[in-house]
Amino acid sequence: MNTVAGIFTSRADAERAVERLRSSGIGEESISLLTPGTTQGEIDSAVSTSETEQPGEGTAFGGAVGGAVGAASGLGLGAAVASFFIPGVGPILAAGLVGAALLGAGGVATGMAAGGALEDSLAKGLPHDELFVYEDALRQGRSVLLVSLEDEAYAEDVRGLMAAAGAESLDAARESWWVGLRDAEEEEYTGQGSDFKSDEPHYRRGFEAALHPRARGRSYDEDAERLRECFGDECSVGAFKSGYERGQRYHQTLAEKYKA
Repeated sequence: MNTVAGIFTSRADAERAVERLRSSGIGEESISLLTPGTTQGEIDSAVSTSETEQPGEGTAFGGAVGGAVGAASGLGLGAAVASFFIPGVGPILAAGLVGAALLGAGGVATGMAAGGALEDSLAKGLPHDELFVYEDALRQGRSVLLVSLEDEAYAEDVRGLMAAAGAESLDAARESWWVGLRDAEEEEYTGQGSDFKSDEPHYRRGFEAALHPRARGRSYDEDAERLRECFGDECSVGAFKSGYERGQRYHQTLAEKYKA
C-alpha cells in the first residue's frame, strides 16, 4: 500500500482536490482529509438528530460545525468523521479512512495518546516519521489530504492532480519546516562550540527522530533501542544525540505553548 500526501493552504482547495480525485476514478474509501479547528463536541452537537426529530429538523449537520462536517459529508466522506486532539496543534477533524479508523477506536483521542492514535489509524505505506510534517501544517491552519493506493503506478497521477489543485508536496513542506527552524538551531549548536555546517545532517535526523509519535516524552536512553533499529550506528553520533534532545524540547515547548 502506498500513500500520497498533499498539503493545502485552505480546506476549500483540499476539497476541490478531493473532487478531482473522485472524478479521476479514485474511490472515496481511499481518500482521507485532515483539517484543523473542529472539536468532537461540535461534531456531536451537529449530528445529534434522533428518531423523535420531525422532518427538516436535522439541518444542523451541514452548518453547526462551521462547514467542516458539512463539507466532509458533501464530499462523500461524512459517514466517517471523527475529531481528536494533538498537543501543540489542537482539535483536528479527520474524514474518510482516518476518520473511520478513529471512530472504530472510540472516536476521540486526547493528550499524549493522540500521536499514537493518528499513527495507528493512517494507512499502511505512510511513513510514521513524517507525521510531524502534517502536524506542522495543521498547526498553521492548513489541510492535509491523504490518498491510499494499492497500485504504485497511480501515485504520480495522484500527485499531479493534487499539485494542479494547489497542493504542496510533503518534501517541500518538510524543507520549509526545517528552514524555519534552522537559524535558531545553528545558533544553539555553534554556541556549544560545534560545527553546525558539517554536523547538520546528523543533527537534523536526530531532531526529527525525536518527533516520531513513539519517541515523544522519552529520553534518548529510553528510546535507544528504536533509534538503533531505525538509524544504526548513526544514532551514537554526538550531533544526532544533540539533535534528538533539542527535538524533544521543541515538541514539549509546542505542547506547553498550546496549553497556555
